[in-house]
Amino acid sequence: MDIYRITTDETLRETVQHGNSSYPFAYYPENIWKFDFHRIDWHWHYEVEFLYVAEGSALCLAGTDKIELQQGCGIFVNSGILHRFEAQTSTFSPNIIFSPTLLAPEQSLIYQKYIHPVVSSTAAYQIFSPHITWQNHILQLLLQIFALQEKQENNELSTVQLLFQIWDILLKHLDLTDSSPDLSRFSHKQARLQTMMQYIHDNYMKEITLEMIAASASISKSGALHLFQAGIHTSPVAYLIQYRLAQAAERLRTTQKSVSCIAEETGFTSPGYFCRKFRQYYHMSPNAYRQKRM
Repeated sequence: MDIYRITTDETLRETVQHGNSSYPFAYYPENIWKFDFHRIDWHWHYEVEFLYVAEGSALCLAGTDKIELQQGCGIFVNSGILHRFEAQTSTFSPNIIFSPTLLAPEQSLIYQKYIHPVVSSTAAYQIFSPHITWQNHILQLLLQIFALQEKQENNELSTVQLLFQIWDILLKHLDLTDSSPDLSRFSHKQARLQTMMQYIHDNYMKEITLEMIAASASISKSGALHLFQAGIHTSPVAYLIQYRLAQAAERLRTTQKSVSCIAEETGFTSPGYFCRKFRQYYHMSPNAYRQKRM
């Protein structure tokens, strides 16, 4: 089975271009189970995303929330929102990602009046249930978009027409009453979180303490703990260990270096401790992982 991975930069922004400058839209008929460790890991993008759970169930972590998406449900993830998808079994989740400027240029009346209020709001996401009429309407429109991508070559005009219908329904039902200062505070918190995450990415091979992680964003240890827990539902030290393990897994896949060498390169104090953490997190030994991914 092919293993898929998401690629991000140091701020966790996804680096893949979705569509192109003339048509910034992409359709992905993906199965979350086929991604490395059965998850599409933490990332964000300027584009908005609509995902539908066609088979199985998915766990979505978006903004500060953890959402269970059952088969037949969907979700809208707003621009700039840090999110992650996980699966416990095979989970086919077709999704579309597109730039809001596909619907209208930023300086246009259409964008300022109808697009900007959504993408600049504090609404991090919106769940769609088949049991709620307006949400089910969006789900049915999404299914039509997916079908167009799979069966019809010249589908751009029809796709955008359906996107406008979805956006019109979304705009009428999203809670856009929160003020922009709330959004600024959220963005400021996310920026500090990403600063600390980048510090970990840059220094994971060294000895790092909670104090050092917090200092990188000029906040207290308790502040760092709160931002990590609210933003990605884990502690700074736990995230550091997970990131070290991910870097070790990459080396196991792509090099022939020994386990002890990889443990040292990725900041672990001993090969034994590294092996225990690797097995605890990935449910297999480093050598078993290397054999499975070869």
